[in-house]
Amino acid sequence: MVSTYNQPEWLKKALWGFEQQLEKNFEIIIADDGSTEETKHLIDSFIANSSLQIKHVWQEDHGFQKTKILNKAIKVAKGEYLIFTDGDCIPRNDLVSTHLGLSRPGCFLSAGYFKLSMKISKQITREDIETQRCFNAKWLLKHGLKKTFKINKLTSYGLKEDILNTFTPTSATWDGNNASGWKKDVLAVNGFDERMQYGGEDREMGERLMNYGIKPLQIRYSTVTLHLDHERGYVRKEMFIKNKAIRRVTKKEKRVWTNYGIVSTEKETDAAN
Repeated sequence: MVSTYNQPEWLKKALWGFEQQLEKNFEIIIADDGSTEETKHLIDSFIANSSLQIKHVWQEDHGFQKTKILNKAIKVAKGEYLIFTDGDCIPRNDLVSTHLGLSRPGCFLSAGYFKLSMKISKQITREDIETQRCFNAKWLLKHGLKKTFKINKLTSYGLKEDILNTFTPTSATWDGNNASGWKKDVLAVNGFDERMQYGGEDREMGERLMNYGIKPLQIRYSTVTLHLDHERGYVRKEMFIKNKAIRRVTKKEKRVWTNYGIVSTEKETDAAN
C-alpha cells in the first residue's frame, strides 16, 4: 500500500526500490490522493514495463485526504497481509520479506524510516537503488549525511538489531511510512478515520487496533525506508488540532471502531443531513 500525492520523481524512486525486493510475490496498490496526469503516466509506464503487479487507486484532489484514499486501497487489496508505506520512501530490498517473516497473528509491526536531506534525496539514482548502496551508511556520509545515533537503523543486524528493537525508548506505533498488519484486523476496526488529516492520521488507527487487542511489535531496526525530503504546503495548524482531539477521544474511550471509516455510517448520515 503506497500513498502518493503529486511527487512522481519520488514515487519513481520508491517503485525502483520495490523492483529490488528479495520477496517477489506481492502486489502494489498505489493510493493516489488526487495527483495530476504526470503521476498517472509514470504509473502506467511501470505497469507496462515493470515486473511489478501494480494497481492505481485515484480520487479527485479535495485537499489532504490520505486516510480516505487508503481506505479505498484497502478494499482493492487481495492479500491477507498489508504493508503500508509512502511514495516518498524508498524501501530497502528486505522490506517485504522482513514484514512477512516477522508477522504474527494478533500483532501489527512498527518499522523504521531514515530521513534524508533534499540534497541527498535528489542525488540518489536508479543505480544507487539497484545496488542498494544508498542504504549504506558510509555512502550516505560521503554524500553529506550528518552522523547521528539514528544511523544505527541502517547498520543493525542480528543481535544488535534485536537489542535496539527491545530497548529503544520509542513506542511501537502505526506509522504510515513503514507499518504492516493483517487485513482482517484492519477491517475489524473499520480502517482509517477519514476525518483525520495531516498529523498522526495513521497512528489513530494503530491506537484503535491496540484497543481491539492487537499487539504492536517494534521492528524499527529490522527494516527501513529512506524518507525523501519534500515541502508540505498542504499542512495547516488546524489539522493538528482536529487530529489531536479525535485521538484523545479514541484513547480516553478506548474506541475500537470509527464511524468514519471503510464502512460508511456517520459519513452517509452527515451527507443526508
